[in-house]
Amino acid sequence: MLRIGIAASKMSKGSLSSYNLYVILIACLFSLFIFFLVSVVLHALKPADFHTGWVHMFKICLVVLAFVVGILNIVAILKNIQFTKNKI
Repeated sequence: MLRIGIAASKMSKGSLSSYNLYVILIACLFSLFIFFLVSVVLHALKPADFHTGWVHMFKICLVVLAFVVGILNIVAILKNIQFTKNKI
């Protein structure tokens, strides 16, 4: 989570509004990457005779993954978003 703030501060070059935008953008890109990766892995591991029981299991796993990644993103955004500029 700290690395999101470090990357956003290097990309924003001192602008507070662009810093907050980059924090949200990096968190969203992380989520998209995780879901794309899971989708590719599940598609590759899917057997030829895919039964409905497996489909429900994958749906439950993806819902849990969405919840966990969503919580991590909210925590990362709340930790890194700034309303005033800190004087270092």
